[in-house]
Amino acid sequence: MKNTISINPATGVEIETYPRIAVAEAKEELIMVKKAFDSWKKTTFEERSALMHKFADILEQDKEKLAQLATAEMGKTIGQSRKEVEKCILVSRYYADHAQDLLKNEIVKTEASKSYVTFQPMGAVLAVMPWNFPFYQVIRFAAPAIMAGNVGVLKHASNVQGCAFAIEEAFVKAGFPEKVFVNLNIDSENVKDIIEDKAIVAVTLTGSEPAGRSVAAIAGQNLKKTVLELGGSDAYIILDDADLEAATELATFGRLQNNGQTCIAAKRFVVLESIYDAFLELYTTKMEAAKMGAPTDEETYYGPLARVNLRDELHKQVEKSMAQGARLVTGGTIPEGKGAYYPATILAEVTPGMEAFDNELFGPVASVIKATDEDHAIELANNSAFGLGSGVITSNKERGEKIALQLEAGSSFVNKLVVSDPRLPFGGIKNSGFGRELSDYGIREFVNIKSIWIE
Repeated sequence: MKNTISINPATGVEIETYPRIAVAEAKEELIMVKKAFDSWKKTTFEERSALMHKFADILEQDKEKLAQLATAEMGKTIGQSRKEVEKCILVSRYYADHAQDLLKNEIVKTEASKSYVTFQPMGAVLAVMPWNFPFYQVIRFAAPAIMAGNVGVLKHASNVQGCAFAIEEAFVKAGFPEKVFVNLNIDSENVKDIIEDKAIVAVTLTGSEPAGRSVAAIAGQNLKKTVLELGGSDAYIILDDADLEAATELATFGRLQNNGQTCIAAKRFVVLESIYDAFLELYTTKMEAAKMGAPTDEETYYGPLARVNLRDELHKQVEKSMAQGARLVTGGTIPEGKGAYYPATILAEVTPGMEAFDNELFGPVASVIKATDEDHAIELANNSAFGLGSGVITSNKERGEKIALQLEAGSSFVNKLVVSDPRLPFGGIKNSGFGRELSDYGIREFVNIKSIWIE
């Protein structure tokens, strides 16, 4: 059985080796996880809240250390790593403060002397998580699930096991009972065995569409609830009344944030033809000015991709798009030297049927698409197998809202990049998955919504 090796994508240097555990050992862990749930589910919201606040305090105390670890393992810029930890703190405190109210009993008037809906914990929730937000993706599931009285089992991406164990350690330091949260460093091929284990009652996955299909099939066969947050090819419509300076600034950050590796990143820019050339010229200037470099450098705008093989696959997608007729405006060449770097790239004249239109490009590559009018822009934006996020850039908020309501996605933002917020539900439609995370919708995904009737 191979161990997990963490490699710095900026330098190619090995950071740490983490021993994998076999299925038998993982199942022994799950026996203890089940015992932890039997006890944890009896705790009060006040007890859980105190521990979750302590957990947030520990994240705050260790913010710089955790940020440096995320940057080392997956290459995000150090400033964005710090912001990721800060968001974990925000989400943890949000659920520490609001879980009790979000899960309070709901009285329903019927013929009974008393009838209501109550929300009870289910058990151990398995989370299969990706590397691109190694802390936040985990906390986004763990904080609400644990505050609801469930326990969490993490199967994290192999290249961020340092982050995975750091989260587990923070839960222990905060005083949570043993095995309320546990990281299982298992091979991906063993996930099926874990899903099938009786201790696991539900599964949440953030990742690729193929991974989602596989996990959902196994969970479905075992009649276990799933929530899937998969890929996206988010379209942003740039209207003819948009402030081009603001629009291109947003488009640059939207495509380069997290080194271009964000599910809800702006990926397809659908621009009305009357401003297409002006948008493309200014956008090119800004993308070329963005500094690519070492993610530890405070001045770096974007760093490397998480792995060399991911960079190489992205380049193949760019070359395929060009062969299909897309025009390379800037970038598109693998730089010499070490690291999984790829330059900010713009593909123009992108149309349906091209790789850059139909599929997700998970890296610093933007697809610019020309629309004849507003209706055509909406049609192009919705012409996608994905439906995670979407946006509209306009000086007319009412016009933007009208269009946002017509976009086929789990989120549609006007004049702002799509972000996840603990106060709002987050998730997708179509091949971007199903179910919701965050807000009251998210915390209620993994509870027994139980009716009580008293005659």
